[in-house]
Amino acid sequence: MALARSPLTPKRAAALIIGNELLSGKVAELNVVVLARTLRSLGIVLDRVLMVPDERALIAQEVARLAANHDVVFTSGGVGPTHDDVTVAAVADAFNVQAVAHPVLEGWLRSAYREHITEGHLLMARAPEGSRLVSTAEHSWPTIVKENVWVLPGIPEIFAMKMQVVVSELGGAPAFVSLSVYTTLDEGPLKPLLDRVVFEHASVEVGSYPKWQEPRYKTKVTFDGLDEHAVYAARDAFALSLPEGTRVEFTED
Repeated sequence: MALARSPLTPKRAAALIIGNELLSGKVAELNVVVLARTLRSLGIVLDRVLMVPDERALIAQEVARLAANHDVVFTSGGVGPTHDDVTVAAVADAFNVQAVAHPVLEGWLRSAYREHITEGHLLMARAPEGSRLVSTAEHSWPTIVKENVWVLPGIPEIFAMKMQVVVSELGGAPAFVSLSVYTTLDEGPLKPLLDRVVFEHASVEVGSYPKWQEPRYKTKVTFDGLDEHAVYAARDAFALSLPEGTRVEFTED
């Protein structure tokens, strides 16, 4: 049974980022920021990000745990044909099913590689039993979704393209409203002003981010929430509390 939600109660998401190359520093992780920004535009909170090595049992354990505690989970990485690509099998393990060749995925691969198709290529047709495939007209290569778990590639260019499918499938809720104030004050004198606005506007997420070697300002203060009126009220209350001449500018992010 689906959970009853207020329009101002956002869905919660988690990301499981997979790959020895990320944990060893051989490759820079670039996908979390893309996912986070996409989800914010959909009114979904990304409240947990884990990075794990290419270990099937560990991935399965974390997928099961995250899926049980979040509305939606995204994995990144480990979907190719080589020995260290174990994500699809691990997601299957998490749901106590088998990873099997999906006829639609196999058809796509055979069409793409034609006479050059190999057994290695065909390993990329695997999906957990009972998975569904989602796609859009703009990005027709199918994406595997098992229950509430999206199995996404780790290659940043392809991961970013998959966000079109995520938006198409999960869109519809109000996006987060995000406002910023830039000030010449550092966080020391700002603390009592921040404490006051946090206390008086509890439904708004307030963030404070110092900036070094920036000639125009010292701190960026952000205000985020699903209730537009509440976000603007918090932003304005904070701005009015700043000493004269210390506010640089407003922005809508």
